[in-house]
Amino acid sequence: MNMSAVRGTGERLVVIGADAAGMSAASQARRLKGPEELEIVAFERGHFTSFSACGIPYWVGGDVPDRDRLIARTAEEHRARGIDLRMRTEVTEIDVPGGRVRARDVDSGAESWTSYDKLVIATGARPIRPDLPGVDAPGVHGVQTLDDGQALIDTLSRTRGRRAVVVGAGYIGVEMAEALINRGYEVTVVNRGSEPMSTLDPDMGRLVHEAMEGLGITMVDDAEVTKILTGEDGRVRAVATQDAEYPADVVVLGIGVRPETTLARAAGLPLGGHGGLLTDLAMRVRGHENIWAGGDCVEVLDLVSGQERHIALGTHANKHGQVIGTNAAGGYATFPGVVGTAVSKVCDLEIARTGLREKDARRAGLQYVTATIESTSRAGYYPGSSPMTVKMLAERRTGRLLGVQIVGREGAGKRVDIAAVALTAGMTVEQMVSLDLGYAPPFSPVWDPVLVAARKAAKAVNAERS
Repeated sequence: MNMSAVRGTGERLVVIGADAAGMSAASQARRLKGPEELEIVAFERGHFTSFSACGIPYWVGGDVPDRDRLIARTAEEHRARGIDLRMRTEVTEIDVPGGRVRARDVDSGAESWTSYDKLVIATGARPIRPDLPGVDAPGVHGVQTLDDGQALIDTLSRTRGRRAVVVGAGYIGVEMAEALINRGYEVTVVNRGSEPMSTLDPDMGRLVHEAMEGLGITMVDDAEVTKILTGEDGRVRAVATQDAEYPADVVVLGIGVRPETTLARAAGLPLGGHGGLLTDLAMRVRGHENIWAGGDCVEVLDLVSGQERHIALGTHANKHGQVIGTNAAGGYATFPGVVGTAVSKVCDLEIARTGLREKDARRAGLQYVTATIESTSRAGYYPGSSPMTVKMLAERRTGRLLGVQIVGREGAGKRVDIAAVALTAGMTVEQMVSLDLGYAPPFSPVWDPVLVAARKAAKAVNAERS
């Protein structure tokens, strides 16, 4: 093993992971300090950097025509900006007392140590891959990286059959179900929960279930996959549960992700209850002045419940990177936390949520009331108006907004942003009723659906007070 090259007079920032958080941090640090002041070395074990994992289902489904559209900045572009980006190089050890990392060239196996003055850990998340018989058979795919997406597309182009099974019905699962429907497959979704989209309350998940079945997707809830069955050729032929078998020419795993903190754990860095790294508001790893972490490998503060959560979203990762890069370059920035906003779709059905579900509120020890309303995306008389359901949670007696869930058609999903702002501001549902939102018949009824829900929630809160 070789030690790193002779150091210059400036400091060295080492970044582990070259996707959203890692390269946002590296790029921001480079904007603030030149190469003579701050050397930046970034390690990435994969083939791609700064890519949109969120876009993979839309590439697979054909909405995005080619892989390169998902790459925000190539390795060559990062290097041209003065970042020493080392692709296909995996960090295998962090030596915190020694201020160095050990890295291995994935192709040659050669190893070397690189010292650092400042370290950024942006190792992301890893897909949950169940320990099932047959899970590694040809035709079974996860969809975490661009390599994963390409492998799935290659399988779809080679496979003669048109039957697909998606295991899991969270964001990844429903988005992949849409992608496969768009490619002309018969799709079955096997979900161990009572309804799809466990990020919603079950009553709202039921709306998603009904809509997906209306799109021709076979929904199998309350079902645990026990094995992947293979044919004589070794390829996948079916997915088995305790009660049934579902024929499959291709299987997509959409069970979710966990923080990838294997390196951090081995280095003795602090982890939270969800397995993610714990940081302060400046995204410094707690107890370590010159180590930062961001993206899908960290836990963040939920501003509504006051508890730590793990939320794997590119929006957060890019913001973390900006904060980390500013601080690593000697500036000052903070990331205060999140309210848990997310939006997705399956075909023309839009699904959105922010804040707490009912079980989240109970877990946080909060008493609450709920209000659910049905409305439309535009004035009822205007062409193209479509239905939507809005559910709102408010704290009992105080009326503080706790969460909003929306399921509907065109124009439904992004309405959740109104609630996200209200949550961040700590507004009550009574205050929300008076919000001066934009109105015209092509865009909204005279009472926006979110405000209708707020008005109903305010009545429930007032009833509790009397």
